[in-house]
Amino acid sequence: MTDAAAPHEKVMPESEAAPPDPTLGIEARPELHKVGMICFLVSEASFFSTLIMAYVIFLRHGSETGPTPAQVFTLPLVLVNTAALILSSFTVHFAEKALHAGKTAAFRLLWLATIVLGTGFLVGTMYEWNELIHTHGLTIGVNMFGSTYYTLVGFHAFHVTIGVISLAAVLLVSLRGELRGAHPMPVTLVGWYWHFVDVVWVFVFLVVYVVGR
Repeated sequence: MTDAAAPHEKVMPESEAAPPDPTLGIEARPELHKVGMICFLVSEASFFSTLIMAYVIFLRHGSETGPTPAQVFTLPLVLVNTAALILSSFTVHFAEKALHAGKTAAFRLLWLATIVLGTGFLVGTMYEWNELIHTHGLTIGVNMFGSTYYTLVGFHAFHVTIGVISLAAVLLVSLRGELRGAHPMPVTLVGWYWHFVDVVWVFVFLVVYVVGR
């Protein structure tokens, strides 16, 4: 009898159910971007590890004809290039800290400095290649050393170029006033990428210009 006396509960049809909240999961999207970038950088690290190993193996077992590392490399220019790239890691780091502190002008100045240093590295690389080709006759096809050297350093220069373009794009967005919040995702991801190419260069420098000589 008590069941019969209970009020009848209305069951809402599925078609009338409230639509899902479109804001659910938004907080997780930045984390997905970060995970995607981490996966990308891991794959790139594997790629460069393979190139470095190939350089070491082919350099030791390749033909001795043609220019050798000891004959063609001059450290002063490479040291300047390396210093510029390492310094650019500091400028991009402090640029992010300035943005987090709400210092937009300082962020833009330090971010621009990073672009200048990265561009300087690329110009230095082009100058070095010009010397290697026209002064020492080291081309990509002259011997195994030339092939593996230009492949390794060339791919790194390509990644630096992508980094400079990405840095410039973020700066342009900032100048338009379109960066939102103290921790905008483009700044974080491009910063990670730039630190990555800097770290890769440290290994390339040590293997090619120090140990490889």
